[in-house]
Amino acid sequence: MRGTSALKSGVKRLLGRAGFDIVRTNNNRGGVDDFIPFEATMRAARAAGLSVGDYIDEVMNGTPGATRFTIDELRALGVFTANPDTVLEIGPGSGRYLEKTLKECSPGRYEIYETAAPWSNYLVDTFGVVAQPTAGCSLASTPDGSIDLVQAHKVFNTVTFLCASRYFFEMARVTRPGGRIVLDVMTETCLDPATVRAWATKGGAGHGSYPAAMPRQTCVDLFATLGCSLEASFLAPMGVASTEVLVFGKGA
Repeated sequence: MRGTSALKSGVKRLLGRAGFDIVRTNNNRGGVDDFIPFEATMRAARAAGLSVGDYIDEVMNGTPGATRFTIDELRALGVFTANPDTVLEIGPGSGRYLEKTLKECSPGRYEIYETAAPWSNYLVDTFGVVAQPTAGCSLASTPDGSIDLVQAHKVFNTVTFLCASRYFFEMARVTRPGGRIVLDVMTETCLDPATVRAWATKGGAGHGSYPAAMPRQTCVDLFATLGCSLEASFLAPMGVASTEVLVFGKGA
């Protein structure tokens, strides 16, 4: 922990010398984007001797191994053994889940919806994914029933309830029968009194809609009306607490 703290301080100094700071900004659709300066972050990750994904987990988020943990759990649940040929990810950001997903399976097409243009361009250039036009809470450029695996990680705890709900409708729409939907939300399972106190006293003042809670049963019931049943769930680390990862299967 002491080493991580020293590394984090060093990276912040490096960012400062580069003329950048890490800030959070509200987008004009009511959600929240974490603005991570592209060039400075890449330099800081290299200086720290970390991959971009590990740097964000260990230094910026303070949760070493968080991404790997989620991917390992999804593998154990058989999400990748179905060898999805088409994958869609909402809000991949730096691509830390995207990169590890590609190591687990070899889809012929990987679509992303990402609002941060520098990161979107980086993901296209580095991994050959397809960046779709991103506006509002829509997946309008993706046809109905065309995706084997739809996923979103650390997205729906940063946007409003209605924005998340609109995305849920879209995720169900684009998933093919027999496909899977993976997402994480901050449910009541993640919000015992001690955790709420930690967010209120240690997690900072928050910003805009972050961190956003989502009633678990509301989420499960909504997907059920869209032909998607809950197959599994588990808790994944986030900040001072956790989110709940839900895995849905869409019926034939």
